[in-house]
Amino acid sequence: MQNDKSQVKSLLRDQQYIATDEISTVLFLAERLGKPILAEGPAGVGKTELAKAWAKITGCPLIRLQCYEGLDESKALYEWEYAKQMLYTQLLRDKLSQLLANAETLTEAADRLANEEDVFFSERFLLARPLLKALTSNEQVVLLIDEIDRADAEFEAFLLEILSDFQVSVPELGTIQAKHQPLVLLTSNNTRELSEALKRRCLYLNIDYPSVETEMNIVRMRVPQLSAKLAQQAVEVVQGLRNMDLKKNPSVSETIDWARALVMLNADSLDRETLENTLTVLLKHESDVQKAKRALMQGRGQGSEQSLRDQRRGKNRWAGSEWNN
Repeated sequence: MQNDKSQVKSLLRDQQYIATDEISTVLFLAERLGKPILAEGPAGVGKTELAKAWAKITGCPLIRLQCYEGLDESKALYEWEYAKQMLYTQLLRDKLSQLLANAETLTEAADRLANEEDVFFSERFLLARPLLKALTSNEQVVLLIDEIDRADAEFEAFLLEILSDFQVSVPELGTIQAKHQPLVLLTSNNTRELSEALKRRCLYLNIDYPSVETEMNIVRMRVPQLSAKLAQQAVEVVQGLRNMDLKKNPSVSETIDWARALVMLNADSLDRETLENTLTVLLKHESDVQKAKRALMQGRGQGSEQSLRDQRRGKNRWAGSEWNN
């Protein structure tokens, strides 16, 4: 357990995760208070990466539950291995015959069989899914419940017992308490509003797109092969794209991918051809690509270097309000 929030921030940086003071404070408090974290924000801003970095700095294994529409407890918590139960039934058939041999009535036979039902509904036949694995692990783990907003409201309600008491009820076995309370991080891309009951059980964290300076530091850390000048130009272009009315803004992960692509192309500056040919690394909808290209065409009256110099002064369409034209 870390001693203070500044240590958390430093350790996250060692894992190539640049955290704000808010992020490091919430992580520190989550460990101290034993509370789950709900991290909301646009896709690709580092919510999932935060869980991975948290696992590394704490030395805990990471268990991930990827949420999706229709997810239920049989996929998230546990299910019975019916094939294994049937196999054991066949293997123990002779023993069962001996057990029921002297039964005079069906009721007596059923009672004898009921006395042995725990054999077939025991932990040896229980197939643990991510939530149960996190609770029954012999060591503390980091539990990532990713994109909880994609799951149904019913599944969200099902999570409340786990998030508040770190236990779960299995009808055949009773209540299972966590051996070691997991460190829990839920992520949401804000595709729907989450319930107040879930939010009450969590420390809230909003992770938005980073500032130019922070994103520059991220690119320089993750793609050190890229020159400082080109990294600055790339980040300013991405920041400008986010000022447009796009279907999907480029994420931080896509900024990193683009920076790596520029290294692979041996680019030494962002000329117009390079921009046009690599826009699809950043933008994943054709309408967004065409809108960006139209804005680029409107800026052809000035050279690339002059355009980027103006961009740094807030004058260019790539970084200013003219992107919305």
